Amino acid sequence: MSRTPEPPSLTPRFCFNQTALRDFLRISRGTVDDTISQNLNALVTPGTSSTFDPTSTTERTPRPIYRRPIDAHACGEFKKRVLFPSWQSRSDVLNYCAGVATSPDPEDPDHVLREVEDGKARERIVDERLDPYSARYFPQDSRTEALAGLMRNERMVESIIRGRTWGLVGERCDNGGRGFEEALDEWRRGEGGR
Repeated sequence: MSRTPEPPSLTPRFCFNQTALRDFLRISRGTVDDTISQNLNALVTPGTSSTFDPTSTTERTPRPIYRRPIDAHACGEFKKRVLFPSWQSRSDVLNYCAGVATSPDPEDPDHVLREVEDGKARERIVDERLDPYSARYFPQDSRTEALAGLMRNERMVESIIRGRTWGLVGERCDNGGRGFEEALDEWRRGEGGR
């Protein structure tokens, strides 16, 4: 089974380091979600059927491994030990960093620079007849605004990836007709609960 990366220590510094944040999400998704077909194929153990099935000789070509159903116990263990913990660790990071993005940032290194630029823009005399571009002013986003935008994007990406992964899991394992949100919430309340 795949080993998911260790969740990072959650600090505002980690969230504002967008490279580290994106790397964690990318590696976590790559370990489980991007390789879901391979992970599911690894759950199929060849030759585990206890008896010979005579109807297997009537098929011209055996069903490929990627279409074979997987043992319910193996599927359950994979979801419980690999899939849901990976999703939960990413959810924890996204929720924490979204909270940091909505909090005041007293340590913003560019705060003073932005204030000076905003003051200069207010004092500027604009005569668009002489210079049509003189009114252009593009204020720089604060760290928290940039982080909030990144969190919105990453949550959308996460939802798409989980939906795709859950669909592939549902093709090979029984997911009980539930959506991934419902299954993850059930796991949280049950054995993996927090």
